Amino acid sequence: MTATQEVLDHHLTSFADRNLDGIMADYAPDAVLFTADGPLRGPGAIRPLFVAMLAEFAKPGATFRLLRAFVDGDHAFIVWSAETADNVYELGTDTFVVRDGRIAVQSFAGKVAPKAARAS
Repeated sequence: MTATQEVLDHHLTSFADRNLDGIMADYAPDAVLFTADGPLRGPGAIRPLFVAMLAEFAKPGATFRLLRAFVDGDHAFIVWSAETADNVYELGTDTFVVRDGRIAVQSFAGKVAPKAARAS
């Protein structure tokens, strides 16, 4: 098993377990997470995103389905879908660059529809 695969597995398990400290331990001190709203630089900026995500996914009925996962050297790519009480994640993708056993760069893109908007 590669270090990248181990980091990815830990990251996904920590998310499934709603383990914020485990998630944050995966990031390098100078990590960058690219989102549609712009880059988040460093664990201090990344942490609030996961606080909100974990709160959302902790609500009853939340599901997460990993559709694909690929690892090639220091790079990993996942494709997933999910549903929470608040949102339908029709498609989500994350790309990771792992260096020295920690996530150095991550990008996230997804098609997310708020349930309130879908109902109207």
